[in-house]
Amino acid sequence: MPALIATERVIPGPQTSAMAGYVQFLPLKALWLGVHGILGAIGVLWFMQLDAILVFVVLTAVTICCGHSVGMHRLLIHRSFRTFRGVEYVLVWLGTLVGMAGPMGMIQAHDMRDWHQRQTECPAHAAHAAGFWKDAYWQLCCAFRLDHPPTFMIEARVSEDQVFRFIERTWMLQQLPLAIGLFMLGGWAFVLWGVSLRIFVSLVGHWMVGHFAHRSGAQGWYVSGVAVQGYNLPRLGWVTFGENWHGNHHAFPHSARLGVEPGQADPGFWFIKGLVASGLAWDIALPDTQPPRDGLVRKAATSS
Repeated sequence: MPALIATERVIPGPQTSAMAGYVQFLPLKALWLGVHGILGAIGVLWFMQLDAILVFVVLTAVTICCGHSVGMHRLLIHRSFRTFRGVEYVLVWLGTLVGMAGPMGMIQAHDMRDWHQRQTECPAHAAHAAGFWKDAYWQLCCAFRLDHPPTFMIEARVSEDQVFRFIERTWMLQQLPLAIGLFMLGGWAFVLWGVSLRIFVSLVGHWMVGHFAHRSGAQGWYVSGVAVQGYNLPRLGWVTFGENWHGNHHAFPHSARLGVEPGQADPGFWFIKGLVASGLAWDIALPDTQPPRDGLVRKAATSS
């Protein structure tokens, strides 16, 4: 059995195997997706109105860009910049509204997948190596359970924070204040478009980006010695808010900037620069902030 590497939060034990495990169906996860998908479809079919569409577009952009990409991914998970605690709470809460998980759940899902992909062997679930529809079912309705999992440790500044603990316990219920506000503003049309359709589209869209960004595409860098490569998906920077530059992210996981090549649109990083200009963020990590990761090989640039 090949030796397993450890990461900052994932520590394998003597019994740990990265491959020995099974895909488990999660009824609540599937129900969450299915209910919001049905309600979102009702919104589209019965409440097709311009103001509801605008609510959907604006809330999707804010929650995915400011919340998921910046708050959850670049700040909470990778600590790629610093900000005031109150600002972090707001950004992470916006990320929770995307509907994937709470702060601890997002950290664990991300770090366990990353840990798997850094080994010399990776199970098909973590590698997005199944076919398109099977991977959709696995990622959107299931979870991968290891027979002998590693120790997973979240740093105390997150795990012992009472605000994060509250959001984690109630992450599904966090949609209620937004839903009530939307109902008061525009009735059921705003709720169905601004909550249910937004959650369904966000979850499916997040899976699709992850699926294709681990299958094939353009690469500016290659990481040798690991089971899974990340790939860039050009021309999707504006709609993914920079998360399409996943090959860059594999190369520089610490960097707040994902679109690191000239011409690579990265709205998430532009938002961080706006926080810096407003005095709300500092200590921004860039690709050259830390030494290159082991096995990093330069390839051709990709843009747009």
